[in-house]
Amino acid sequence: MTQTPVKASVPVQARSAGLLAALVIALCAASAEAQDHPGTDAQRPATRTIMLRLDDIGMCHTVNLAAARVIETGIPFSASVMVACPWYLEAVEMLRKAPHVSVGIHLTLNAEWKDYRWGPVAGASAVPSLVDSNGHFFPSRALFFANKPRIEEVERELRSQISRALATGLDVDYVDYHMGTAVDTPELRELVERLAREHGLAISRYFGEVDVSGLYAAPIERKTDTLMALARGLAPDTLRLMVFHVGLATPEMTALVDLNTTGLSKMANHRQGELEALTSEEFSKFLQLPDVQLLTYRDLVRQKGLDSMVRPGPGY
Repeated sequence: MTQTPVKASVPVQARSAGLLAALVIALCAASAEAQDHPGTDAQRPATRTIMLRLDDIGMCHTVNLAAARVIETGIPFSASVMVACPWYLEAVEMLRKAPHVSVGIHLTLNAEWKDYRWGPVAGASAVPSLVDSNGHFFPSRALFFANKPRIEEVERELRSQISRALATGLDVDYVDYHMGTAVDTPELRELVERLAREHGLAISRYFGEVDVSGLYAAPIERKTDTLMALARGLAPDTLRLMVFHVGLATPEMTALVDLNTTGLSKMANHRQGELEALTSEEFSKFLQLPDVQLLTYRDLVRQKGLDSMVRPGPGY
């Protein structure tokens, strides 16, 4: 009689181990597949992407002190430095120690404060159409253009500001424009675009950023509540830009009076209110939400590239 071969029995523990190994291999394969094919946009959670930009860094000591407080929080932000102002070197030293901050040049053609004025980096004699009888920038756009500024002198001055910023050793990522003067006409805007291309710099608002407005003129005591309302109301999947003007209500800052009729009264208190809102516990918790993403201009350039920049519409 022919015997049928008997199959060796597999112990239960060995079978379980084999099944577990197979399961682990399958899960690893599924994970790799998910990374290679993350799914459609509809399957991914919507993200609120925010950029925080602090303007006027280097304008005065008090603004630098306020910016230092924001730096200490570790929040990634973009800092626009006024290299034409007396306190820009202090700002440079501060920003050298803050790798999480993206540095920009706040192209400056105005000096708007009574009794606290500054002039061109190139020197008043090199750009006479840009300055008043004392060699200072004009306080308003209207007075700047009333003096019939020559485009070649504007270029000389803006080049000087960019050269000064780069000579500090800072890793400069972008440019923007104080009071909007440097891009107020098509000819000036083309100049700024050409200088940015020449130096490999981004331009703020050229990546489709949508400004979030309403904090600057909000009542001093309502700054934090206003910021939180603006933040919570942000639509997902849209790049939003929040511009802050921080400061402290010190004697230095309370002494400053804006020569423009649009300037705020109690400006120092408004700036301190913006600082307190930006560094508040409420806003910090909001920024830590899983659907909130913070970007700087350095991040944006790395993600999108300078070639993706597009000139914004009027008013920007």
